[in-house]
This record gives sequence, structure tokens and C-alpha cells, in this order.
Amino acid sequence: MTSQLLLRPLGLVLSLGLLLGALTGCNRSGTAGAGGPPGAGGPPGAGGPSGAAPAPTEVGIVTLAAETSTLTTELPGRVNAVRMAEVHARATGILLHRRFEEGAEVQADQLLFEIDPAPLQASYDSAKAVLAKAEATLEQTQADAQRAGILVKVNGVSQSTYEIAKATALQGAADVLAAKAALETASLNLGYTKVTAPIAGRIGRALVTEGALASATEATKLAVIQQLDPIYVDFTQSSLEQLKLRRALESGKLQGLAGAGVKITLLLEDGSVYNQPGKLVFTDISVDENTGSVTLRGEFPNPDRLLLPGQYVRGRLETAMQAQAVTVPQRAVARDANGQASVLLVNAQNQVERQEIQTGATAGDRWVVNSGLVGGERVIVEGLQKVRPGATVKPVPFGFVNTNAPAVAASATH
Repeated sequence: MTSQLLLRPLGLVLSLGLLLGALTGCNRSGTAGAGGPPGAGGPPGAGGPSGAAPAPTEVGIVTLAAETSTLTTELPGRVNAVRMAEVHARATGILLHRRFEEGAEVQADQLLFEIDPAPLQASYDSAKAVLAKAEATLEQTQADAQRAGILVKVNGVSQSTYEIAKATALQGAADVLAAKAALETASLNLGYTKVTAPIAGRIGRALVTEGALASATEATKLAVIQQLDPIYVDFTQSSLEQLKLRRALESGKLQGLAGAGVKITLLLEDGSVYNQPGKLVFTDISVDENTGSVTLRGEFPNPDRLLLPGQYVRGRLETAMQAQAVTVPQRAVARDANGQASVLLVNAQNQVERQEIQTGATAGDRWVVNSGLVGGERVIVEGLQKVRPGATVKPVPFGFVNTNAPAVAASATH
């Protein structure tokens, strides 16, 4: 029993010694592998040769070509109603009823307000009575004049009596005409107590409420009606730009647009394109002295009432045609602090080059290039932020760039 108790600690000591020896052997083996030649027990690739050069960055390009382009100009504008009518009171009295829904469409001659007709009804009845009295008096004076005319022939009355009777009859006829005019005026004033819409369109809020006093002398404003379909947009253009365009047309550099009217594309406040094209109606004949600009008016369909008077918009107006024009996408053009425009080109060796250009008018979403490009160049449109001049790239047609490919440092090829 005693011998077994003595052997157990001894076995434990031997086991620990064997375990420490195994750990020491593993450590020596790992150290030898790290210090040996590559691939002899060390981690793969450690201390090996450098990896292959990264692949060139893909960029989306467009190849420029000279072609006939329609030039456009973008101008600020304000929406205005085609027709606007302010509804005013034409009779004096207390407003009794409002007969329309605010913000609704109304038709011409639709009843809008009712003014208390009682005082004007009384005036109408009085004028009617005056007319009846004048007609009765006329009948009597005409009969007297007729009798005097018979009697004067037989010396029954004097000539002066006959002339007085005839003049009295004529005066009675004039009184009848005056009474008829007064009755017509009273009838009109009575009719003005029913306020109707002068035009068809959308009516705004009521500017007075029931119980308010409407005055004909002060022309109390009751509501406003605006016709919104079609609708006008007034644009402002610099008179200098118009002068340059006219001289370019006269010199033959640009060609005028054929057709009845210039087409206009409208851009709303949120940047979206209005889905109804418009046309140019007229250009103002005078220049604003304060701004040096000319007003151009466009007309647009507005069936959904999306355009409202006073709204700010921008319009792209077709101005002229230019033959053999070189155009470049606007997104490909960068400008420095001095406003100098430039593009990045891909040369025959697929290296990036910076080219300064001079831009002119716009043709849709493209700039017309006045100088710096002649056509045939490959311009970078997509991936501009990944490359710099001198970098080697992989050009692909615009729209086919692999956006999942890792970006390559622009300076890697310098």
C-alpha cells in the first residue's frame, strides 16, 4: 500500500516531463521553418516575390463625332395663368350667401355670391312706377295735342295753344324715355346682387364672408378666378444672348429652326421634367431697363393642374441648328477655380490625358465644343474620380463599366 502511494507522484512527474519535451520540439520545428527557405514549413507566400501588378481601372468612354445638333438654352421662368379675373361687387349690400366651393372649377356665368336684393328691389319697383306714370301722362298730352290740332284748323284754339300742347306731348315722350332708362338701371343694379363668374377656371378662396358689407363704390374684391389649362410660362433671357444668336444666324454659323413654334422642355422645382412639351408663343418687343432682359412666353398644356401661377420653373428652349458640331456630355466636363473647362481623354496607349476646351451652347444634356476637340477623341464619362492624367486605364463603352471591380490607385502608373 505504501509503495503504491510512492509510485503515483513519480508517474506524475514523468508525464509532465514528457509533455514539456514535446512542446519544446514543436517550438524548435516552427522556428526552423520560419528561418528556412520559402515553402519549407513557413506560411505560404511569406517572404516570397511581390504579387502581380493590379489590373488597369475600367472607365466608361464615349467617342466624339461631329454631327448636326439642335442647340438649346436654359432659362428661368414663372408660371402665369392664361386668363385671370378678379370678381368684384357691383352692387352695395350685405352678402347673404356663397354659392361655390373654394378651390373648385367654375363655369362662366356660374352663380358665386348673393347680395341682399331688398333695397335694390325697392328702387326697381319705384322706377317701374315712375315709368307707368310717365306713360300715362304721355297718353294724355298726346290726346290734348291731337285735339288742339283739330281745333286750330277751325280757329277753335289759338296757334300758341296748339304749339304748347304739342310741346307738352313731346316732353311727355321724353319723360317716358327717361323713366325707361331709370328702370333699366334699377334692373341692372338688382341683377348685380347675383354675382356670377366672368370666365371659366379655378376659383380661389372667398375674400369676404357672409354678413360682410359689399360696396359697389369701393368695388369690394370677392374672389379670383384663373384659367389654368393651357397655362403660360414667362421666361427671361439676356438681351446680349439674343443679340449673339441673331448675329450667328445672320452669319450662317447657325441655322434657324423650321416649323410653327420653338419647342420648350420644362424643368420643375424638384429637377424633374414636365411631361407636356410646350411651344414659344411670342417674344416681347422691349428690354427691361432694370435687368437688361427680354421676356419670352411659352404655352403648355396643364390638364392635371400641376403647374400653378407663381411657380418657379426652368425651360430648355430650342434656339437653332448647328451643322458639324462636336458635343460632349456635360457630366464629362470639369471646371477649375477660374472657370476653365476640361475633359479627360484616353489616348491610343490607353493613357489618360487632360484636354482644355471652350464650351458654347447646349444641345440637350451635352455641351457644344467651340475649341479643343475636333471629333474622334475618346472622352471619359464614367470613373473620372478614379483616374488622373498619366494613368493607364481600360476603356469600355459608357454604361458597361464593372462597378464591382476594385478601384486602382490613380497614381499607381506615375
